[in-house]
Order: sequence, then structure tokens, then C-alpha cells
Amino acid sequence: MHKYSRLLPVLLLLLMAACEAEHSEQQEATAVETVSHVADIPARGDRLVTASIGDASNLIPMIAGDASSHAVASQLYLSLLKYDANLDLTGQLAEAWQVAEDNLTITFHLRPGLHWSDGRPFTAADCVFTLRLIQDDHTQSAYKSDYAKVVGVEAPDARTFIVHYAEPFSPALASWASLAILPKHVFEHEDIMHTSLSRQPKATIGPYMLAEWQPQQMLRMRANPDYFDGPVWITERMTRIIPDTATQFLELSAGRLDSMTLSPLQYTRLFERKPVLKREYARYKYLDFVYTYLGFNLKRPMFADARVREAIAYGIDRQEIVDGVLLGLGERIATPYKPGTFWVNKGLRPRPYDVEKARQLLADAGWEDHDGDGVLDKNGQPFRFTVLTNNGNKQRADAATIMQQRLKRIGIDIRVRLVEWSAFIENFINKRNFDAVILGWSLSPDPDQFSIWHSSQTGERQFNFLSYRNAVVDQALEQARRTFDRQARKKLYDRMQKEIYKDVPMVFLYAPYSLPVIHKRIHGIRPAPAGIGYNSEHWYVPRELQKYQVTAIQP
Repeated sequence: MHKYSRLLPVLLLLLMAACEAEHSEQQEATAVETVSHVADIPARGDRLVTASIGDASNLIPMIAGDASSHAVASQLYLSLLKYDANLDLTGQLAEAWQVAEDNLTITFHLRPGLHWSDGRPFTAADCVFTLRLIQDDHTQSAYKSDYAKVVGVEAPDARTFIVHYAEPFSPALASWASLAILPKHVFEHEDIMHTSLSRQPKATIGPYMLAEWQPQQMLRMRANPDYFDGPVWITERMTRIIPDTATQFLELSAGRLDSMTLSPLQYTRLFERKPVLKREYARYKYLDFVYTYLGFNLKRPMFADARVREAIAYGIDRQEIVDGVLLGLGERIATPYKPGTFWVNKGLRPRPYDVEKARQLLADAGWEDHDGDGVLDKNGQPFRFTVLTNNGNKQRADAATIMQQRLKRIGIDIRVRLVEWSAFIENFINKRNFDAVILGWSLSPDPDQFSIWHSSQTGERQFNFLSYRNAVVDQALEQARRTFDRQARKKLYDRMQKEIYKDVPMVFLYAPYSLPVIHKRIHGIRPAPAGIGYNSEHWYVPRELQKYQVTAIQP
């Protein structure tokens, strides 16, 4: 149910990836039940209450690295471009744009009459400021590599923003669907890395404005009465922080939530047993724009040998995880792209579960059970490590338990540790303080994955936190960024995927189906290749169906 920016972190919870959805290949989201359209007339008012397993951490989009934060920030700040229902680029703050024939210059024409929520006009100066801010060495942003390519910028008038590149950059246009523009008059004297604006925004431009934030409890937004892109009908959006999905389901069953993402068990069994849910809520099902993986900290000596990592890949029964954890509502994957899309290297297949192959690879790497305790040893050190994942994500915890049991059969002892989300990011991911993690990357229409796999992106708060380095991958990523021909670009990404498959810096586990459920009084949901959340600012509740008495702010 998230909006799509070019690199939007997950919640399955975490950060990002990239993937283009072919219109001929893309499966549309579909409603499982027919939604009633009685009295289908938009009206202002009501509140949409949803749940999140993790709280937001930072509402400045260029600094935030998690999906909980972006889910909120994307309602406050907007980009020049966005992806529409069919995952095509369209204007957001910009009404039109031109790309020069040499692909070195993009000229954006901003929409007229735009204002920040404090009444100040939105101008090209805000765009220039935001670009220079993300380029600044002091700004620790995982997204900045795209904007480092910009070598010149102009704002000849208040509604024209021009960027120049030194060389052709194929993700250039798509990158402007990712960079949320910030108000210069608010941020220009702030330290972007240490500012109260990360939790208390003063001026925004999106469909909603922050009204209240009680950390680890709830976050409430109010409709922006001056939103430029049509009426924002639902007056309030409230996100309740409920780390446990079982508790979320109880709240849904009691009518205290309007929306949540169901687990496979809740979707296939528990929902069916509750007539009130079937009567009042609509379920949706579609292959999500995310994947889940087991990632290795490649700075840990035990993971230095690719044969060890490959052995672990053979030692995990991914089909067992898909069947047992997802109840079949997902697909095994071998590459970091959404199954069925153009950019997948179709010559690669998920490694099968093969205990003997795993044992042989470990033996070749020098790991043997010298003391007979069932755990392999090398140089006096047992093969034992801890897998971290976020507390509240039962699918990941269950997947870790299955891995634990299977890897024990090949002599590897893993411990599973669940950590609260914000602490997980700040204390473990950002500080590279982990052995291995189970996390997810979200997917986006442009296939560029420079920020995840390139060796230059291993710094603090950057997304290559596994510390993966491969010169062939670096070269393919760099060349693909200079290649506009689609087939030629795909060959480069095929090469990148082949190298990653060989090196096994992570074990690709599965791409799950998204299983959101939304109260049927919420109208305006239009399933499309982009899912269901792409037009959420235009959802509405007909007057006679409104549940909460919330006074709308008059425009």
C-alpha cells in the first residue's frame, strides 16, 4: 500500500532495490471480494486507521532509510515526478519536462500556483536547494549517488528547474521520482543530520500534514486543504504502532483498524472464519514489489569464502519456507528482481535444497566436525553465528527457525535474535554490527541497483551494508547507467546478476504476495499494476458510510 518512489525502502521492513514491471508481464492487483459501491459519492471526512509493525524514525525523505518513515514522509513531501497506476513516469510537482537529445540536460517546468503548507510559494529555488543539500558531503544519504551525477543546475525563473549531466545517465529521469523536494526557507539554516524537523516538519506540500506523533504508539496526519492535485477526501490518517501482527488481527476483528497487511495464515484461514471480516473488509492479493533475503556481513571471517555462502544456500530449503511460512503465497527467487519482469536473468534458477552438496562445499572450505559435537570447526572455531531480524515480523522469524533446523543438519549452529525495528537499524545495520540478517528490499520500476551492490556504497547509512565488492558488478552497474538501449542495458544487468549469483553475498529467499485488507467503506481503490496504494490520497468514504466524526479543514 505504499507509494512508489524510485528507491523506496521496505516494510517487510527495510530499504530498497529496483525492478521494472512490464505491462505485458505485470500482474495487476485484484480484490478477492467484490467491494460494494452503494452511495458511491465522495465526501470529506472520516479517518482511516491502519497498523504498522514499526514506528517511523525520520520524516526527512533523503535521510530516512526505512519504509515506515517513507510511508509517512511520502504524504508530506513530494517529488518532481511520480509513477502512475501503470508504473509510467508522470508529473507531480512538475507539470512537464524535456530531455535534451544528447541526454545531458533535463528541463522541468513546475506546476503554477504551488504553495507550502505555511503559505510560502513553491519555486525552483526549493529544487536547487534540495539538490545541493543531498550533494553536500555532510549529508549522509543512501540516495546521493544518483544526484552526484548532476554537474550543473539552473533556475532561470521561479517555475523552471534545469539540471545538467557530464555524461548520459540512464536512470536520470527516474531519479527525479525519488528525490522529495524540501522547502528552502525552512531547511536552509538547519543541520540536516541533527534537526528537530526530522520529527516536527514545519512546512510540507503533500496531501497530508503531520498532526500528532506519539512515538511507538501512533502517528496521525490531517488532510492538506490546499493540496493541488484534487480534493483529499479522508480527513485523517492514523497509523497505530502494533509490533505483533496477531495483535493487529485482533484489533482488525474488533473493528478498531480499517487496514492491515495480513499474514498468509490470516489471509487463508483466520479471515475466512470470521463472518464480520468477510462482510465488512475487502482482501487484495498480488505479487508484491519486494523480496526477502538472508544477507551475510562479508567482513566476518566465517563468510569470507564464497563456498561457505554457497553451502548455506544449498542448505536452506526455500520451497519449505514458501510452503510452510507463506502457505504457498510467494515465489522462490534467484535474483534481485521481481519474478516475471523483463530485467530478471532467466538463465538463473534458485539453488535446490541439497544437503550433500552443502556438506561437500563446507569440507572443501576446510570446515569439519573435529570434536564430534555436530558443529563444524575450523582453526579451533565452531561454525556458529547469529541471524538478526526485526521483532514483529513472524514470517521472517519463522523462516529463521526453519533455516536453523536445516543448517543444523550440515553442521552449522545459528542463533536467532529478534530486535525492535528502530534499534535494529540504528544499532546494528547502520553500525554494521551483525553476522547475518533476514530483511527485505522493496522494488521500483527502474532497474538500477547501484546503491545496493556497488562497492562505493558501503559507507555509513549507505545501502551496501553487506560490504559486497565485485569489480565486474561495479563495471556492469556503471556501464548500465550510461546505456539507454533497453536490450543492451538488460545484458549488463544479466551479467551483474550472474556475478551476484556466483558470489552469494545473500541468499535470495522469496518474493511474497501482498495481502492487504481494507474496510469496504473506503472507496476509490483501483487495483492496477502499481498495486492499490498509488492513488490513496484520493480514496474516500461516502457520507452515509463514515464512521468517525472528524471535522474536515476547509480549503
